[in-house]
Amino acid sequence: MTDSKFDRQRIAASGRVYFWQTGSLWIGQGQGRSEWHAHHAHQVALALEGGFRFRTDRAGPWAAFEAAIVPSHCPHEFELDGATVAHLFVEPESTEGRALSSRFGALGLSALPQPEARGLADRLLAALRGASDADTMRGIARDTVARLALNAAGVPPVGAGDPRLQRALERIRSRIRTTVSLADAAAAATLSPSRFRHLFVQETGTSFRAYVLWLRINVAIEAAMAGASWTDAAHEAGFADSSHLTRTHRRMFGIEPTAIRHA
Repeated sequence: MTDSKFDRQRIAASGRVYFWQTGSLWIGQGQGRSEWHAHHAHQVALALEGGFRFRTDRAGPWAAFEAAIVPSHCPHEFELDGATVAHLFVEPESTEGRALSSRFGALGLSALPQPEARGLADRLLAALRGASDADTMRGIARDTVARLALNAAGVPPVGAGDPRLQRALERIRSRIRTTVSLADAAAAATLSPSRFRHLFVQETGTSFRAYVLWLRINVAIEAAMAGASWTDAAHEAGFADSSHLTRTHRRMFGIEPTAIRHA
């Protein structure tokens, strides 16, 4: 179904990106349509001004939202017409990510409850308009995720994650700018490579190689947003070249890396 004026218009956006260890905030204004894509993180999308649309079936209808969550590894397209939007990406194996999985994961693409989501969006919009510094924006973003992760009783619905996986993830993150191997991560988890590979897929929903690519693309984006060229960002993150980075970025985010202009 091609019921959109953006059939041939790819997204162009102006905004900022803020990272923390297990997530990120992409906030700004954009117009156009993404390519079909999927990413490791849960995606929380909040319209600060205007609205946006998603679909999870290439031939299906578009659904309009002011606030939505796209679960980890859910293929989708996204479009907006000049709206100001905050996208919060949360790794599903993090404490907050597992809580979001518990609260929303079985629903697929779904609207977030109102007026809760509107209140969270308004707080982010006020911070954006107030030209808040990076630490403030990052803090508000993380608090937004923490609030969404609470269940009806006001507590996170999950306990601690597997400590073996957490040790391995710390090892992977510490070496992501250089060389990181499955054997290194398995050693941190005190497991054989074969047992670790099974645990990793079971706990994260993705392969070791795909997870490393996910971390690398985020390292590259952070470097580029800080002023590096995309070529330098690719090398800093461990990609062979900028072409490899671009292909990975399109597959995971549905847009060219250069589609985001730092505001």
